[in-house]
Amino acid sequence: MNRTIKLTVGAFLAMGLLTQCRTKTSSNTNDSKEKKQVSSCCAAKKPDRFGATVKNATDVESTKPSEIKDGMKVDIHDMVYIPESTFTMGGRDANLARNDEYPTHQVKLDAYYIDKHLVTNAEFAKFVKATGYVTTAEKVPSWEELKQYAPPGTPKPDDSLFYAASMVFTPPNHPVSLNDATVWWSWKGGADWRHPQGPNSNIDGKENHPVVQVSWFDALAYAQWVGKRLLTEAEWEYASRGGHDDYIYAWGKERVGSGVPKTNSWTGDFPHRNDLKDGFYFTSPVNQFPANGFGLLDMAGNVWEWMDDWYGNEYYKESKAQGVVHNPKGVSKQVSFDPNEPGVPKKSQRGGSYLCNDNYCSGYRSAARMKSTPDSSMPHIGFRCAISASALK
Repeated sequence: MNRTIKLTVGAFLAMGLLTQCRTKTSSNTNDSKEKKQVSSCCAAKKPDRFGATVKNATDVESTKPSEIKDGMKVDIHDMVYIPESTFTMGGRDANLARNDEYPTHQVKLDAYYIDKHLVTNAEFAKFVKATGYVTTAEKVPSWEELKQYAPPGTPKPDDSLFYAASMVFTPPNHPVSLNDATVWWSWKGGADWRHPQGPNSNIDGKENHPVVQVSWFDALAYAQWVGKRLLTEAEWEYASRGGHDDYIYAWGKERVGSGVPKTNSWTGDFPHRNDLKDGFYFTSPVNQFPANGFGLLDMAGNVWEWMDDWYGNEYYKESKAQGVVHNPKGVSKQVSFDPNEPGVPKKSQRGGSYLCNDNYCSGYRSAARMKSTPDSSMPHIGFRCAISASALK
């Protein structure tokens, strides 16, 4: 299939309608206030693709019921305890922050545990072996299920376009406009968690890398299996700053490109040239870069992380009006709204990935928000789990 996706209505679902990023001018504090173009999003639109691999998955509103089911014991030895806290949620860097990170507002969180690192290929493989689970990308989508995450009125694509597939990163060899992500994404049959870049790739020797090409439904299924749940955006953002409310990034306030590599992000000219300053082109092992103040790994870069919340672009305005919000969980599926794709409910994502840098996305900031339909799977999306401290009592 041609690497440059032709954006027809039928191809929207079969191949994924992607970014239509706009740019904004901002001041670069590292270059004497030199003006530069900073993309407003990494992937404002991602492939809409659903696989019916979780029972009643389309009715799931929260992963909370998965905590401590039927008296099971949860292994928390590789988790970090986060005590009850109150913090300021939202953007810190006016040059890079986007509208959906404002207004900042006060949030109170009950104590919880969070996985020290992203769920790895080895851990996900154990789950698949024990349960026989088949991921979204490995199943042929059904139109009845798929159209739930399509813009209203989208016509059914031709049957020939329904096959097991996922998105893969296929960069150009020359500079391109950052406003058209279809230039570097392709819909590839046979791409899945075992073959993250397509059927000719594999995860041999990458047992300690984060599992990718997993949908929100896949992440939910794993979390339920281990008796945990997915994080809320508020829990993730607080944990990301490592106890420092004024931090912009998990490591502090220094830009990602300054000094020694701090995370697995894109170093070079996106998307055609990566100078590998951080040592990695795709994913990196989950213990490769320094932990943050809470001892958490990869709270910036490497891969995006699925959140439990349904995304709402103006949810922070609603939160601000409530005063101090206690354990916020996002909007409901019914009112989930992304102005880039009205009528398409989406789940939130956090953390950025190996494809982020300051010229494109800056998604590794602690306050940065992303979103995608829950059926989406891509080679730079993974997850980690959490559990409420009260659930262990």
